Amino acid sequence: MGFKRFDPEDLVISNDAVTATAWSNNTPTLTSFYTSSVQIAGSNGEFYYSVYQTSSTDATAAVQFDIAYCDVSGSGSTFYNALVTGSSPTRTNYGQYRTLVLGDENASFIFGNQTSSYFYVINVERTRFKESLLPGTMTLSLSGSGGLLKLTDDSALGNAAVFTDAGRRYNIVSGSAGTVYTGVTGSGGTGWSVNSGSYGWFLPDIGLLLLNGEALDGAGADGGIALNTTRSFDSASFNQSKIVDALNQAGTGGFGFTLNSKETLSSDFVFVRARNSEFNYSENPSFISGSTGEVLFNSFIDDPKTYITTVGLYNDNSELLAVAKLSRPLQKDFTKELLVRVKLDF
Repeated sequence: MGFKRFDPEDLVISNDAVTATAWSNNTPTLTSFYTSSVQIAGSNGEFYYSVYQTSSTDATAAVQFDIAYCDVSGSGSTFYNALVTGSSPTRTNYGQYRTLVLGDENASFIFGNQTSSYFYVINVERTRFKESLLPGTMTLSLSGSGGLLKLTDDSALGNAAVFTDAGRRYNIVSGSAGTVYTGVTGSGGTGWSVNSGSYGWFLPDIGLLLLNGEALDGAGADGGIALNTTRSFDSASFNQSKIVDALNQAGTGGFGFTLNSKETLSSDFVFVRARNSEFNYSENPSFISGSTGEVLFNSFIDDPKTYITTVGLYNDNSELLAVAKLSRPLQKDFTKELLVRVKLDF
């Protein structure tokens, strides 16, 4: 066994980006969206709907994302207490996402150039992505009485991401798979609705889409789908069901929800170099007599040959940290130099 300290140039760090589909079973696009009647009827039904790729009673059913409706005044759901006006699940939702994204309970959501008092949230299930969602890959198709609307993020326009308490933020605009449509462009931005700013925010680092309710409620000519959000006080409107219906209606026409995830894999490369004068002798009993300690054969002195099979990586305390097994023994003598590249993935 021989030891050698690594030089700085023997250690290299490499980062590789790996992309994958966000949905179960590597499905690139969802065109059918299912909810659970049990979950909807439960205590959290007014807060959000869980959406599955197949019937919730199917053995393969898995939550793909959740949909919530958020309203600054608490409209669209029943009050917790009839004596406390506006205290409701939709107001709670609004406050939670305001704290998560804006980090300020007094801040407002401004989609593009328009302040919105209500919006929808698509919260991608955490198990659907490892590190983040991949900007420029999303196509969200929604259909209503106002027509078909396809949405994507505006990262492909070259706009720098805005950093929030929840990481990067891009505008959601009219488009598909990163390509921004310019047919309907409102004042202030390409691919925006005519009168209500952008269609929301895309936050890839936490798997979140905020959809501007006012933009979706607009008429087709204004870039909306006439979603018809209901904002009645102390009334369970279940507005999140409108998004589910809009998704399924678009899916019936062959348009769905496409989304990819991204993961950065860091690899440490260690280059183990055995120069011609190194590692040519062995402490193996086949080299040395166990009784006298002498080299058994003169050829082992004048023309030694070893066969390297394993590389061990140690720290300064001589503790073994990693072992690399070679696919076959490599012969080493004074006429040969070896280079073994060890890759460590984390």
